[in-house]
Amino acid sequence: MNESNIKSPGVYINELNAFPNSVVPVATAVPAFIGYTPQALYEGKSYTNVAQKITSFAEFQAIYCLPDPASPAPPAKQYSPEYYLVKQKSQPTKGDYMLIDNAYYSIVPDPNTVYYLYNSIRLFYENGGGDAYIVSVGPYGPPSKNPMNPGDQIVNANVQLNDLMNGLALLKNEQEPTMYICPEATLLSVENNGTLMQEMLLQCTEMQTAVSIFDIIGGRNPDPILYTNDIETFRNNTGSQGLNYGTAYYPFIGTTVMQNQDIDYTNLFGGDISQLGPLLNPADNPNPSVAAILSGIPSGALTVTQYNNALINASKTYSLIIKHVLTDANILPPSGAMAGVITTIDNEEGVWQAPANTSIVGVASLPIRLSESQQGNLNMDAVSGKSVNVIRFFNGLGILVWGARTLDGNSLDWKYLPIRRTMTFLEQSCKLAAHAYVFQPNDKNTWEAVKAMISSFLTSVWKQGGLQGATASDAFSVDCGLGTTMTSDDLLNGFMRVTVKVAIVHPAEFIVLSFQQQMATSS
Repeated sequence: MNESNIKSPGVYINELNAFPNSVVPVATAVPAFIGYTPQALYEGKSYTNVAQKITSFAEFQAIYCLPDPASPAPPAKQYSPEYYLVKQKSQPTKGDYMLIDNAYYSIVPDPNTVYYLYNSIRLFYENGGGDAYIVSVGPYGPPSKNPMNPGDQIVNANVQLNDLMNGLALLKNEQEPTMYICPEATLLSVENNGTLMQEMLLQCTEMQTAVSIFDIIGGRNPDPILYTNDIETFRNNTGSQGLNYGTAYYPFIGTTVMQNQDIDYTNLFGGDISQLGPLLNPADNPNPSVAAILSGIPSGALTVTQYNNALINASKTYSLIIKHVLTDANILPPSGAMAGVITTIDNEEGVWQAPANTSIVGVASLPIRLSESQQGNLNMDAVSGKSVNVIRFFNGLGILVWGARTLDGNSLDWKYLPIRRTMTFLEQSCKLAAHAYVFQPNDKNTWEAVKAMISSFLTSVWKQGGLQGATASDAFSVDCGLGTTMTSDDLLNGFMRVTVKVAIVHPAEFIVLSFQQQMATSS
């Protein structure tokens, strides 16, 4: 209360703040997914090219998934890739295949029907995901009605670089996302994938609020010998800017996200059952039960699910085909799952805990099992420093995330992902709290208030284990004042400078045990 405003006799109460402002910690695990969805519509409003926040998979379904038809029709398929069985002259050396009546058939998809975002969101929530942003850049495109060549990398002509770049640009208006994820980036050509990754890193550098989680082209069906070529290509295409804001995981993961009911005969040969008949009901070994089922499908007397179950029971070949297709469709890029793993680690232990040496829910296999020596060249690269985190299989332990590095692997400051994310967490938390002091008098009272506010926040982080040091003074220091962080010119120009130094906890990546023999001693 300003005493000059008091003009009449009486008793006046003047309440004073006893406690300073506090720093409210920002959220650390809010991924932003960019890609294609079954739809983007809710209550008549389009959500295409809109950065929309969701808090659960149910919200994602409500906005981005197709509505289910009325009973007794089966639920709508949200993702329906198309696969072909292509007869080969000899046993294929690349890709999945199966033997039917002494003939080899490669199992390959129509590349224009392969998408990753929907299943990546499911993996995210299976692994403990929470709040997230979705940027739908459009619906699925038309199929090409042609299979790709066995062993080739999948390039979906419906996935356009400009669509994904425009979706990424929308996130410039959002401060909350802390991870940028684009699962369908690996469906671009190598050149376009590199352009998108570099743009993601530049935007992360500009925003200073998020890191980009990358998947690697070639991780879906790696060559057991020449897989290093895919790593080299990735490193050559990520540029040199903003590397400490990026992290990559390899290889893809074999999941259990899609189940038997998600794949049926409509996913084979573009839904053309006439091409399926010769495989299940060959002339030299007829199967009357299969013939009866296939002839009844065009009538639509039963549901697709009923016909599919009938075929599974009538034909072992059909059952095996569905199993192979399901396995192939379940191979997904790991970025969505890693966003869920990071969210769980952050919630349970803190952003400073490395998201490594932990399993991934819903992962059952890997397309390649790398050894310790093979991982060495991925984890450390003397030339580029672009570390790649490997997902590995360990006997008795299962499949674990075995790496926690950024792409800036040669930097002593930023080589580790938890270091980068912890610093972002501290910076953004303090930045938002300091907004309360904009336009306040640039004097000692304000300086002390800011120092006390930030010091209190950092003390709480230190107590939780986010900073290292025997005492709080060992863990951090906060300076603000004339002659220490500011000059007289700073005051005249309206600058208040605060210097914060923190001792971040580094992960123990290499544990070295030294053993030595000693002479026996008498009791």
